Amino acid sequence: MSSQMPTTNPSLSNRQPAGSGETSGVLGGRLVSYIVDLFIIALIGLVVSMSVSFLGLITFGIGWMLFPVVGICTAMAYAAITIGGRAQATIGMRVSGLKVERSDGGPPDGITAAAHCLLFYVATFTAGLLILTILIGMFRSDSRMGHDLLTGLIVVRN
Repeated sequence: MSSQMPTTNPSLSNRQPAGSGETSGVLGGRLVSYIVDLFIIALIGLVVSMSVSFLGLITFGIGWMLFPVVGICTAMAYAAITIGGRAQATIGMRVSGLKVERSDGGPPDGITAAAHCLLFYVATFTAGLLILTILIGMFRSDSRMGHDLLTGLIVVRN
């Protein structure tokens, strides 16, 4: 048995904490990017809805059962492709100069981005959760909101 004290791993002590990127002004930028992204998602959703309408016609109405999920699936696909992509940001986030990172500084994957989107919209359509997630973001120094914490993501200045 050795009586040596454990040493710290230098690679772990040099790691930057979550929020190593610039997070000042992120909440305001997120609001602007949300408005831009809503417009883009609505346009994409319109195209998808027209496709589902056509599908419903050729399947004698069976395809119309997809209408209840068109909105959320469109938003989740948009988030998975844009946030999970090379730019790590939706088009609205790019306009606002924001990007999304994992809390360890790495790029998010598409599944995590889609889950982040789903949790955001669950909070958005539940007034109490929306207020809570905004308050969490306002009182944290890194401006991470509830759905950011749950998915291990952080929004930083690009």
